[in-house]
Amino acid sequence: MSSQQLFVDGVGIWAPRLPGWVLARPVLRGETPAPATPAARPAPLVLAPTERRRVTDTVAIALEVAVRACELADVEPQALSNVFACTHGDLAINDYLCETLASTPTLVSPTRFHNSVHNAPAGYWSIGTGSVAPYTSLAADRHTFGAGFLEAAVQVACEGRTVLYVAYDIEARGPMATVVQSQGMLATGLVLARVPSVRTLARITWRLVPVADPEPTPARAPNASLVDGNALASCLVLFEALADAMPRTVVQTLSGVALELAVDPWPGPSTA
Repeated sequence: MSSQQLFVDGVGIWAPRLPGWVLARPVLRGETPAPATPAARPAPLVLAPTERRRVTDTVAIALEVAVRACELADVEPQALSNVFACTHGDLAINDYLCETLASTPTLVSPTRFHNSVHNAPAGYWSIGTGSVAPYTSLAADRHTFGAGFLEAAVQVACEGRTVLYVAYDIEARGPMATVVQSQGMLATGLVLARVPSVRTLARITWRLVPVADPEPTPARAPNASLVDGNALASCLVLFEALADAMPRTVVQTLSGVALELAVDPWPGPSTA
C-alpha cells in the first residue's frame, strides 16, 4: 500500500528499569545506564483514592504512560480518542479467578471480577479523565503492538483526529505461565497526530508490506534486556528509534504483514 504519515506529539514508557520517558530516553540512547534497582509500580493519580486502591498492575501502568504522554504533548486527555492494546489482559486476575472458581466459587471478589475484563484500563481512563471520547481495546497475540499502532494510525489518517495509543503487558501467573510467555511489566503510550505541532517530537511514515512470516526489528541488546520476556517487548525498538532522534526505519508485525515505520526527528522542545 502507499505510505501514510503521522506525528508523535507525546511519549510515555514505564518498566521497572525504565520508569518514565525522561529517564528512559538517555538509557535507550546508550548515554546512561539503567537504574540497578527496579522502580515500584506507579500510582495512577488520575483516579480518585478509592478507585486507586482497587486497580491492578495493568491499570496502573497503562494509566501512568497515558498521563505522561498527554502531559508531554500538552493536550487535554478528554479531547483524545484512545486505543488500548494488551496481549493477554490481566493474567494475575485471570489466575485468581480460575483458582477461586475451582476451589471456592462463592468467594469470587466482585471488584477483582470487574477488573478482569480486557477493557478495564480503558474504562478506568474514561472514569479518571472524564472522557466520553471513543476508545478501542484490542489484542492480537504476538502482533498486538503492531495491530494497536495500525488501528491508531488508521484513525489518525481517516478521521483526522489526534489519538492516544497505549499498549501494556504484565507477567503471567500460575498455570497460565506454562502456556503464556510474559515476564515483568511494560507499558508504552503515544499521542499521534495528523499534522505537526510545537510539541512534535518525530514524524512516522508508515506502510504495510505483505510478508509471509514477518519479524519485528530487534532493539539493541542492552536495551532489549531491560524488558526481555515481556509479551510486548518487541515494541521497544520504536521507542529506541524515538530516543535516538535520527532517521531510522523499524518493523512491527501483523499476521502476514510487516508494518514499516520510518521514524524521522522533528523540530520541537527538548525532552531530555
